[in-house]
Amino acid sequence: MDSIGDVAIEIHDHVALLEIQRPPNNFFDEDLINNLGDAFDLMDQTPEIRALVLAAQGKHFCAGRNFASPATARAREERTEESGNDLYSQAVRLFAAKKPVIGAIQGAAVGGGFGLAVMPDFRVVSPQARFTANFVKLGFHPGFGLTYTLPRLIGQQKANLMFLTGRRIDGKTALEWGLADILTDADSLRATALEFAAEIAENAPLALLSVRGTMREGLAEKVREQTDKEWTQQFKLQSTNDHQEGIRAVAERRVGNFTGT
Repeated sequence: MDSIGDVAIEIHDHVALLEIQRPPNNFFDEDLINNLGDAFDLMDQTPEIRALVLAAQGKHFCAGRNFASPATARAREERTEESGNDLYSQAVRLFAAKKPVIGAIQGAAVGGGFGLAVMPDFRVVSPQARFTANFVKLGFHPGFGLTYTLPRLIGQQKANLMFLTGRRIDGKTALEWGLADILTDADSLRATALEFAAEIAENAPLALLSVRGTMREGLAEKVREQTDKEWTQQFKLQSTNDHQEGIRAVAERRVGNFTGT
């Protein structure tokens, strides 16, 4: 097994398992998304790899952004509205990768972690999976391209519901809504995702690249355009009292006392 930062790489014949190793919550920051981008690039440059499984170690797939990490604090100090968001530039690299990706989603996929879970072509989930676009509860705007990617998966109306309520849905509902593709028990999650990836990887590699390229044509560019818009709104909201209250409220597991300031 090799690793790039906190991303471990394990090869199973023509399938690469990429595992985020920041348990139990697997919070992300700029460094982790950069590690993932490097791992995806490496797999694109490895001809024998035909499909990827994106998984995470621990209880949750990704419980969102680590607001307390040094990388996040450093990025907040350095960026301006005009400079853009480096994290989203790194995230676009994931959408630009060439090979099919299956997400193995256990536990929580929250906020930006939800955006990361939506990035793969397919999702294998357990009933205990929980998807939450909780940005409004943080006094914040959705990011990670979710305002583009999520409506394409589940439709505009259900995306509106998730964005404007911050409601959480489980694995069964995710399957019913088309957000997930396979529902399996938690103990079989990783094996089921690898089996699904192997079913893809048994096919002609050049054809796989060609078909996927057609089906996802323009996706990375659209995500880049949308994350630019998302970042503009996030930059404005991050200095508000409501955003600071939202962070406190979510950490304390209570309803926010928002004032519109």
